[in-house]
Amino acid sequence: MDTGINKRKTEHIRLCLTENVEGVNKTTGLEGISFIHNALPEINFADIKLDSTFLNKAVKAPFLVSSMTGGSELAEKINTNLAIAAEERGWAIGLGSTRALLESDAHKESFLIRQHARSVPLIANIGAVQLNYGYGAKECQRLVDLTEADSLYLHLNSLQEVVQDEGDLNFKDLLPKIKEVCKALPVPVGVKEVGFGIDGTVAEKLYEAGVSYIDVAGAGGTSWSQVEKLRSKDSLRKAAAEAFNSWGNPTKDCIVSIKSKLPEVPIVASGGMKTGVDAAKAMTIGADMIGFARQLLQAATESAEKVMQAMEQIEFEMKMVMFGIGVKSITELKNTNRVSIMGRSLLDEES
Repeated sequence: MDTGINKRKTEHIRLCLTENVEGVNKTTGLEGISFIHNALPEINFADIKLDSTFLNKAVKAPFLVSSMTGGSELAEKINTNLAIAAEERGWAIGLGSTRALLESDAHKESFLIRQHARSVPLIANIGAVQLNYGYGAKECQRLVDLTEADSLYLHLNSLQEVVQDEGDLNFKDLLPKIKEVCKALPVPVGVKEVGFGIDGTVAEKLYEAGVSYIDVAGAGGTSWSQVEKLRSKDSLRKAAAEAFNSWGNPTKDCIVSIKSKLPEVPIVASGGMKTGVDAAKAMTIGADMIGFARQLLQAATESAEKVMQAMEQIEFEMKMVMFGIGVKSITELKNTNRVSIMGRSLLDEES
């Protein structure tokens, strides 16, 4: 039998597919980055490789199917298609919040996708705020065990919870509890936002607490305050959400801020990522992996083949960028000087 959580998951999917749930007058900030074309690349397009590593596993591309859904009939179809495609294309994959897996037997198969994604990195996921509502390292370990995950995301979604009619609002003293989870779990723990971004100062605190990597999940894509506004029956919350429709730290700013303070900590860039060009830009300023979510969602409601087509498009676009600037590996892309940031050419500065 479906619980409130299960029904909410279905509503979330429907709204993300049918409504405008992006922030207003808010972008990723990546439009301020451009590449400097290399008319003589001196490489063979066929030699360009996207392979990388994430969570100590090889991936065919530095891409992640970002956490989206789970815990509903439609979510089972979506996650199965995403998992099959991720395995085929060699992308990492994150699950939507797996709290429902502990609270309800309904649609548990929507989270148990390891059978479809045997070799790629898989990340379980639960809201960090649940550490203030009876959850701890034991429950986190159970989620990892049930899903056979390589890592656990603790997601931070304070503003989403405020707008959500049934939101959990006690975010007090979470950091020491996050530290306890990081210490207890045998797998890496990552922390992600849900579309409002994580800056360098917050990332430093998380890293000191034992977090292994940061998924910035910045502003510029889906705004979960806007999603919850459309769900809410509370006029106060709906009006407040509208006032916050341009809230958040742009994805670019998050990457730059974290990289400046924690240059060695792996960064996942998500939040408004739509193309392989976006992905390449994010990598030149410090990202190690790129997360795509809503860009894959519609395809995932149709078939694994449709998802693979969307993934192939993103990969091809990144390869075009690399060919256009004359680099043939992800390492070379991350270290290129053929990039201009807000009109400042790195090529000119290093020549």
